Amino acid sequence: MATQQRIVLGVGGGIAAYKVASLLRLFKEAGHHVDVVPTRSALEFVGKATWEALSGRPVTADVFDAVDTVNHVRLGQEADLVVVAPATADLLARAAAGLANDLLTNTLLAARCPVVFAPAMHTEMWEHPATRANVATLRERGAVVVEPAVGRLTGKDSGAGRLPEPDDLFAAVADLLAGAPGRRASSSAGDPGTGPRDGAATRRDGDEPASSAPVPRARGPLAGRTVVVTAGGTREPLDPVRFLGNRSSGKQGIAIARAALAAGAKVRFVAAHMDDPAPEGVELAATSTALELREAVNAAAEGADVLVMAAAVADFRPAEYAASKIKKGDDGGAPTIELVRNPDILAELVARRNAEGQRSRLPRLVVGFAAETGDAAAGVLEHGHAKLSRKGCELLVVNQVGEKLVFGTDRNSVTVLSADGSGPRRFEGTKDRVAAGIVGIIGAQLSR
Repeated sequence: MATQQRIVLGVGGGIAAYKVASLLRLFKEAGHHVDVVPTRSALEFVGKATWEALSGRPVTADVFDAVDTVNHVRLGQEADLVVVAPATADLLARAAAGLANDLLTNTLLAARCPVVFAPAMHTEMWEHPATRANVATLRERGAVVVEPAVGRLTGKDSGAGRLPEPDDLFAAVADLLAGAPGRRASSSAGDPGTGPRDGAATRRDGDEPASSAPVPRARGPLAGRTVVVTAGGTREPLDPVRFLGNRSSGKQGIAIARAALAAGAKVRFVAAHMDDPAPEGVELAATSTALELREAVNAAAEGADVLVMAAAVADFRPAEYAASKIKKGDDGGAPTIELVRNPDILAELVARRNAEGQRSRLPRLVVGFAAETGDAAAGVLEHGHAKLSRKGCELLVVNQVGEKLVFGTDRNSVTVLSADGSGPRRFEGTKDRVAAGIVGIIGAQLSR
């Protein structure tokens, strides 16, 4: 039997609370001591008697029960692990704000052990900027927020927001359970922020992550999958001080990599020039030019399940590189610069995969990006459909770009086109929200 750990199982007021009873049983069968702390709303879905019967412990949602034991503080102080499932939008908001208006939120404030939130709610609520901001706040403080699964929700709708299955949640916290006592002892010495970060760095160059604490990888819709994500803009050198480039900041590619990690994927991240650093938890390959990116993508794509080409690859490069800085002439003239086309990395890879057939080790799902402006001949989506056909990829993410649109901003508006003819999907909001939508579609495609 595994070493017994003290677990606080917080239960939020959502319909998915019924699935948490199975998670409780898994914890008990593994030999752990579990205190269930439901919210009052949670007891509307699953009653107190059920939690007490399964846990073998008294259950209350009231701060004023067991006052003689200082229960509202003791539970968090003694815990080796706190798991909150389902974590509703309201509960995430209260936890992020540091409120303490019931026994569960008091316990969260008193806990100095790892804390795991498993959100469950409707897709619109999960994708709302307020919820995404609350999730980001909790992760910044060291909490692990498991990405919700994609699937059937309450009612007729489906999408991201489904509580992962109990077996998956149990597996996701297994590493934390294995090392819980040591981390609780060290963190209780004074630093309230010593919990593990979601997605500790595992970089290809061998750099050690900032924290050695094991981090659970959510067994979400991309569990067991390898996803290659490219990001940033390539730069084509003209001379030692000049280059041809573009306005891409890499922010959308970074957000997609983060969303894929949260969904349980192993992420190989091929970066061109970006405004922000690569996300923690990826295998990083840094590139500069289109030819370097091409080589890195072909290497990373071997054995991968998905390729997401979010990088802005320069269409052209100077035909010749000047070894010294090009000078201005006294005659006031300007140099003539001849350009040559760069390879179409996406189309090349798809063509090679299709030619190799079943023996190919290249991704079966390729996602392209089309930054379009529209012109007199056609609009943005018309150009997008033409590019989807021309590239041969399975999905194409189309967005309208411009000097004050998309590039360098924290918001985006995209339409995802599919080669299988399924209706286009539109996502708008923060780039993290757009990334979550794209990753949700990828997960749904792979499941089929």
